[in-house]
Amino acid sequence: MDKTDWQKISKEEWETICDNCGKCCMITLENEDTGDMYHTNVLCRYYDIEKSRCGVYAKRCELVPHCVKLTPDNVDKLPFMPKTCAYRKLFDKNYKEQPLKSLKGRTVSELEVKEEELEDHIVDWEDL
Repeated sequence: MDKTDWQKISKEEWETICDNCGKCCMITLENEDTGDMYHTNVLCRYYDIEKSRCGVYAKRCELVPHCVKLTPDNVDKLPFMPKTCAYRKLFDKNYKEQPLKSLKGRTVSELEVKEEELEDHIVDWEDL
């Protein structure tokens, strides 16, 4: 199935693709000079680690202005999206299946980290 086919599916079908890994809910830092992206182990305050899903999903973009709504038009263009993302796998021809790892016990809520400490939480996606 190519990208134009994915653009034709219903909103409900699109939503069922997500495996609720939570990686898109992790805070990502960007170097303003180089554009390099750095992933942290700091999870959005609204992500429910026990249920593996956003606790305010319907209002997430309203409550978190930088929250990005993933669509067939943008998911393959977002540099912060991990290659293990179920949506991104649709467009990655070189994808190699990897077991889904829970974030439980390997992340910290943004409520527990001061903004100036975010750089101390930079991790490699492979570690998450």
